[in-house]
Amino acid sequence: MSKIDRYVLSQLLLLFGFFSLVLVAVFWINQAVILFDRLISDGQSALVFLEFTALGLPKLITTVLPISAFAASVYVTNRMNNESELTVMQATGTGPFRLARPVFVFGVIVFFMASVLNHFLLPLALQQLSEREAEISQNATSRLLTEGAFLHPSPAVTFYAREITEDGVLRDVFLSDRRTPEEGVIYTAAESYLIRNQDITTLIMVDGLAQRLSTRTNRLATANFHDFSFDISALTRNVSAQNLQARNMLTPQLFTAWDVLAAQTNQRPGDFAEEFHARFAEPLFCIVAAMIGFTTLLVGGYSRFGVWREVAIAFGLLLLIDGARSTLQKPVRDDASLWPTLYLPVLVGALLSIAMMWYVARPKRPRRKRQPAQEQPA
Repeated sequence: MSKIDRYVLSQLLLLFGFFSLVLVAVFWINQAVILFDRLISDGQSALVFLEFTALGLPKLITTVLPISAFAASVYVTNRMNNESELTVMQATGTGPFRLARPVFVFGVIVFFMASVLNHFLLPLALQQLSEREAEISQNATSRLLTEGAFLHPSPAVTFYAREITEDGVLRDVFLSDRRTPEEGVIYTAAESYLIRNQDITTLIMVDGLAQRLSTRTNRLATANFHDFSFDISALTRNVSAQNLQARNMLTPQLFTAWDVLAAQTNQRPGDFAEEFHARFAEPLFCIVAAMIGFTTLLVGGYSRFGVWREVAIAFGLLLLIDGARSTLQKPVRDDASLWPTLYLPVLVGALLSIAMMWYVARPKRPRRKRQPAQEQPA
């Protein structure tokens, strides 16, 4: 690699790191506010918030990489064009395909970064995140021990405790269970205790009243009790987290027959097909994003009025290709045999970049001057 290539590549990597840092920080702040409010309201500590934030970073970085590659390519190309560096290189006989070599190498570097994230780091982070969410969802104490507030452990259950003592005693408890459509049950108790035995969580209510309303007969039955145990394990168990999801599996695990994996995890074969091939198509899209940013500005050339039009066109092309990539995911999930369509946006972007470089490389034919009409002799 020549000095010019190393110079352009260093500029691309420098700006890529800057844009990645800025975009990750912006997206992280937006997600952190929502995550902080949800975890803290559920009684979790700040350490749990930091753990969930760290586990969500690989997914965030994977989303940002193509945008950062595109932004770095556009910025460096525009700066080199304004400072006449591209003009000097083209004047020495350097063609567009030769100019695009450091940009392509830059895209390949980003491709390997995204591949490591998609094939290993992201599945591991999602798997750990699912396990931690299952643990938190099964921790009834963190979800129910919030005094003076009506809580909803599940859509059909409402829980309220007026006071929680230092010993963990819940006073003046209200529990509404509407999970059965034919009847609704309301429990009230003076005191309650939470008891955890492995995967079973039980709420022990003392000195209370149970009211059962049947919606079919419209009759209300009441019963006083001295002590009553209520199994709330079903309210705090995350059933979906028990099954191994396609997005949580490493890429070598996805080499197994998709029909077998679908039978084991209650998912469709198309889910595994889309997940497997998307992990290859998304990193390839990073190369396309960098090349589109470079070739679009190269076609526009130098202008005293700026390159806003070329930047807008490049951004529009990127959005169209990325939108097509997102649209093709659902058909593949429905029919696993359609997995080659996931590579169509990458192929279209590559052909579009090659076509623009070919357009710049072809020689410009000068226009012929119109010859003046000769007078004919009388």
